[in-house]
Amino acid sequence: MHSREEEMASFGRLLDIMDELREKCPWNAAQTMESIRRLTEEEVYELSDAVLKGDSEAVSKEIGDLLYHMAFYARIAREQGAFDIADCIEKVCSKMIFRHPHVFGERKGEEVSAKEIADTWELVKAKEKGGNKTVLEGIPDAMPALLKAVAMQEKARGCGFDWEKPQDVWAKVCEEVGEVQQACSDGDAAHLQEEFGDLLFSVINAARLYGVDPEAALNGTCGKFRRRFNYIESQTLKKGLNPSELGLAALDALWDEAKAAERAKTE
Repeated sequence: MHSREEEMASFGRLLDIMDELREKCPWNAAQTMESIRRLTEEEVYELSDAVLKGDSEAVSKEIGDLLYHMAFYARIAREQGAFDIADCIEKVCSKMIFRHPHVFGERKGEEVSAKEIADTWELVKAKEKGGNKTVLEGIPDAMPALLKAVAMQEKARGCGFDWEKPQDVWAKVCEEVGEVQQACSDGDAAHLQEEFGDLLFSVINAARLYGVDPEAALNGTCGKFRRRFNYIESQTLKKGLNPSELGLAALDALWDEAKAAERAKTE
C-alpha cells in the first residue's frame, strides 16, 4: 500500500496528465461534458461489473478510469471559469462533515449504530444548506428504473416511510399480483403496464427489506439463464439443428439437463 504522500502525488500526476492531454491531444481537446457523459456511464457499469465479479484488479482499473473522467469534467469546467477540482473536493468534504455530526460535529464521540445513521440520513440531508429541496429530488430521471426504485425506497426509508417488519411487505406483493392478473383480463394495455410497474416496485421493495440487492439478484438470474440457454443451443447445434426447430418439450428437457449439470458442478 502507498503512503498518503504517495497517494496525493499520484492524484497530482493524474491532473498533470489531464492538462497535457487537454492541451496537446486533438481528441481530448475536442471533448465537452456532454460528449463524455455517455462514456462515463459506461465506466460506471464497468466498475459495477467488476465489483459483482469480485475482481479486485479490475475494480482498481475501473476506479482509475472513473477518476480520469472526474478530472476531465473538472478540467473542462475550469476552462469555462465555472469551478475546478478543488471546488468539487471541498464540496464533498463539507457535505460529509455536515452529514456525520457523530464523527466531526456536536455529537463527536457519541455512540451511534449504523442503522440509526441510515434511518436518519435523509432527515440530516434535508437540513443541509444548498441541498435538495425535496427528498426524491436528487434521484436522476435517467437512472435505470430498477436502480431508481431502490434509491427512492431507500430515501423514503430515511424519512421513516417504510414497512415496520420485512414480512409485512408480502401482503402488498400478493395484492399487486392480483391486480396484474385482473388487468390482464381487462384488455387495457396502459392499465396493464401500470400494474406490472406496481408489482415490480413491490418485489424490489421486498428484496431490499430482506437485504438482497435486486440488481445483483436479477443480474445473477440473467447470467444463469444465459448459461442454460447456451447449453440448449450447443446441444441442438451438435444435432445440426437450432432451438426453433425443437418442440417445447425437447427444449424443456435440455433446460433440465443444463440445471442438472450446474448442480453436479457444485456438489
